[in-house]
Amino acid sequence: MHMRVVSGSCKGRALKAVQGNTTRPTTDKVKEAMFNMIGPYFNGGIALDLFAGSGGLGIEGLSRGMEKVIFIDREAKAIQTIHENIKACRLEEHTEVYRTDAERALKALIKRELTFDFIFLDPPYKKQQLISLMEKMDNHSLLNTGGIILCEHSTDVVLPQSIGTYVQKKHEKYGIIAVTIFMNSDKE
Repeated sequence: MHMRVVSGSCKGRALKAVQGNTTRPTTDKVKEAMFNMIGPYFNGGIALDLFAGSGGLGIEGLSRGMEKVIFIDREAKAIQTIHENIKACRLEEHTEVYRTDAERALKALIKRELTFDFIFLDPPYKKQQLISLMEKMDNHSLLNTGGIILCEHSTDVVLPQSIGTYVQKKHEKYGIIAVTIFMNSDKE
């Protein structure tokens, strides 16, 4: 499985995939479509890549102008791959990488009072925790007003039109993969 950075400052750079089959890398075609839906280029902004796998989504975001990405994954092999990919793209100064699960990561981020402009949610398809994770993010105001959550999931998963202050903006299908985009429409 060959993955590349599709566009931006690291365009064309090959990315390593995580060895084994516990992670499911986003294909370049889907990645490009996703970023066209939310960007495609950014003037700064901070992102959270919560089930980062090889780090492909977060790295693509950095390549396209996001200023910082926090990568989270619970698999040691994934964390090693993320570090290698970040280094290959020379993006170390713009990243933090943590090996932990999503729930613990959210607790730590909430404690640090961090907030994000973009959140990438690409969980393993079998574990559909998307809604509960988004409820927790909403309850703790983890996403800035106008911020975007990009969910990648299997097409048989139907997400609600809104989750708290998060409102569904776009939904596209690419084969067995669906991409749903939520925006924080908080009016406070």
